[in-house]
Amino acid sequence: MKHIIVGTAGHIDHGKTTLIRALTGRNTDRLKEERDRGISIELGFTYFDLPSGKRAGIIDVPGHERFVKNMLAGVMGMDIVLLVIAADEGVMPQTSEHLAILDLLGIEKGFIVLTKSDLAESEWLELVKEDIKEQVKGTFLEDSPIIPVSSTKKTGIDKVIGLIDELTLEIEDRETDDMPRLPVDRVFTMAGFGTVVTGTLLSGTLNVGDEIQAFPGNKLARIRTLQVHDQDTKTAFAGQRVAINMAGIKKDEVHRGDVIAPKDSMKETLMLDVKVKLIKAMDRSVKNRTRLRLYIGTKELLCRIVLLDKEILNPGEEAYAQLRLEEKVVAKRGDRFIIRFYSPMFTIGGGEILEPNPTKKQPFDEEAIKELEIKEKGQSIDIIEKIILDKSKYFPTIKEISTTTAMLEEKVKKDINSLTESKKVILFSLTKDFHVIHIDYFNKLSERIIGELESFHKKYPLRIGMPKEEIRSRFLNNAPARVGERFIDLLIEKEFIEQKMESVHRKGFKIEYNDIQLKIKEDIIKILKKKKFIPPKKEELIEMTGYDSSQVDEVINSLVNSGEIIKLNEEIYLYKTLYEEGLRLLKGYVQEYKSITVAQFRDILNTNRKVALALLEYFDQFKITKRDGDKRLLVEDK
Repeated sequence: MKHIIVGTAGHIDHGKTTLIRALTGRNTDRLKEERDRGISIELGFTYFDLPSGKRAGIIDVPGHERFVKNMLAGVMGMDIVLLVIAADEGVMPQTSEHLAILDLLGIEKGFIVLTKSDLAESEWLELVKEDIKEQVKGTFLEDSPIIPVSSTKKTGIDKVIGLIDELTLEIEDRETDDMPRLPVDRVFTMAGFGTVVTGTLLSGTLNVGDEIQAFPGNKLARIRTLQVHDQDTKTAFAGQRVAINMAGIKKDEVHRGDVIAPKDSMKETLMLDVKVKLIKAMDRSVKNRTRLRLYIGTKELLCRIVLLDKEILNPGEEAYAQLRLEEKVVAKRGDRFIIRFYSPMFTIGGGEILEPNPTKKQPFDEEAIKELEIKEKGQSIDIIEKIILDKSKYFPTIKEISTTTAMLEEKVKKDINSLTESKKVILFSLTKDFHVIHIDYFNKLSERIIGELESFHKKYPLRIGMPKEEIRSRFLNNAPARVGERFIDLLIEKEFIEQKMESVHRKGFKIEYNDIQLKIKEDIIKILKKKKFIPPKKEELIEMTGYDSSQVDEVINSLVNSGEIIKLNEEIYLYKTLYEEGLRLLKGYVQEYKSITVAQFRDILNTNRKVALALLEYFDQFKITKRDGDKRLLVEDK
């Protein structure tokens, strides 16, 4: 079912509240001060039933210039706007300001209600209509109907209701399958119930029992009860005026301007990338880093504007900009906003959020401007691809991208699956999380790793490669360890690089000895074969070859990496066939006698205790044997 919010706008004392009373039979001025002074100060809310059977929520906004911030808190989320103009006065300052605000916020449906028409002569009425038509040229209300009414005499009211009902057919359904967001416009407590917030549900659905969070901040709550149009309901839908009774949160922990959404579904920010437009009918320009008042959702805060593609922004012009905020907010791409001068306070423009969680940008950065052009004109899949490219070095999860974009995780996953199929991104699926990177980043990082291996091979031609863990820690330290390992495994699967034991090398690399190195290798193997199970210490081995110690050391390391000699510890090295013989003798003895001691193994090998112990400890390390007091047992299946 379609849910509609109707709102009023217009100058003070032009009869907005009286019009609503004529439409609904209810007075939206709830404060004693409002009734005593005869002006609306705060937002007023009620509802009425249309001839088609639809029930429409209605929002009454204050018209006084001092309460524009309250008006702005109510206008977000309106589907149809009634611009109210008193026939006896015509267009006034707040009429023009409200109209500019509505236009900047992208509201598309509405018409003009000419109140107090019974107080104006017919000729005057025609003059007012002509002036109104002139004033609304170029706005969403150009060519819209002008309905004369008398709210006190109820003339023209049926026409207003009928036109609202007609316009509801043109309103697109809200995204009920999107992430729920409710900007708070009122907070109060009810005896026996606790904290209650109200607002217009912009998207998604809320259900009794849902766990929710008040953003910005980390205050969690549970929905105890929901009300729509003063009636309890189990589920509230996008486009409805909703009252949420929240369990687990106090009245002073949530404020107007906060956003109610599912737990951990949004990311706080102190910057917003935007497309901003200034009102044409003003006589001031905006310079870089001007301090402004920002109105987004139901929140008012201060910010500075950093123009990205202009030195100065003149009336009627548009620009890409970054808003640097003085307090945290949460937002979504496509959200609309209004800006006003810090002092004197009057509306100067507004625009659309292109990136709610940007990195810091500098003016006239061509890459940054190009990025914003994509985000302004692209579809959600284009935006997600750009975000993945920007954040690839952190290997973001689908959940993190969902939080950054304030989009439902399922919708993000659908777009990422499409990007994966078109080979624009690579998805790393682990036990619980799905991490994703852009193919451009994958290729760039792959080239860096292969280039590093090339340099390594030139510097250490006798080493089989770099340790796999060193590659991960140097090039993938922003990624979780398991994701980094998976990245290297993918390079191996794609045959960009190869692995031998715990080292990796470029594809096709083979160790090639020069004549001297080959002679050293032969000498080392000859010595180790001759000494059998009483090998010389490493220092003695180097000395016995008679060559430069650094060259011998490099050959020894190469032989260890290739598996031709076995390094038991820093001092003791065995030739591979001797190691295998020692292992064979160990297994034969233990299979016959169930266990073996260090002394027994020493005697079998005809060696000393030091070598026997080193070899047993090596077997322990690789779980071939295990200690049982002063004995060793064979580990099963080894």
